[in-house]
Amino acid sequence: MRLWIMRHGEAQAHAPSDALRPLSARGKAQALESAAQLRGVPLAGILASPYTRAQQTALLVQQALGGALPLHTVPWLTPDTDPGATLCGLEGQALGEWLLVSHQPLVGCLLGLLERGEPVALHPMNTASLAELDGEGALAGLMTLRNLFHPQQ
Repeated sequence: MRLWIMRHGEAQAHAPSDALRPLSARGKAQALESAAQLRGVPLAGILASPYTRAQQTALLVQQALGGALPLHTVPWLTPDTDPGATLCGLEGQALGEWLLVSHQPLVGCLLGLLERGEPVALHPMNTASLAELDGEGALAGLMTLRNLFHPQQ
């Protein structure tokens, strides 16, 4: 199994609620820069947080990759989700390559859980950063970080 974990692009500072914060112009450019890293990757689909900025990031990636990838909104990718709950959510996904689009602190803690077995942020995950992990499955401590891309925008 290969997982690609992406933090949403930069969001605007103000909105009626955190969940409704849209991407800034810079955030859209960041998302597209990271999407370019996924060209040619045989993704099974995209799993995204329901928050506006993550949805917009996922849609930009989907469009940049030709628009045919399935995009699923899941409740277990919000900022404060327990990383263990995210692993439980991933149990229902078929093996293959998946892109997760989510937020801090979840993305950092999820990387730590998958790589080292502890939900501790080990790597910086700036806006639109993209991590590539592989392993036998999405299991705590059993995946290997292969690449970490940070957009230049």
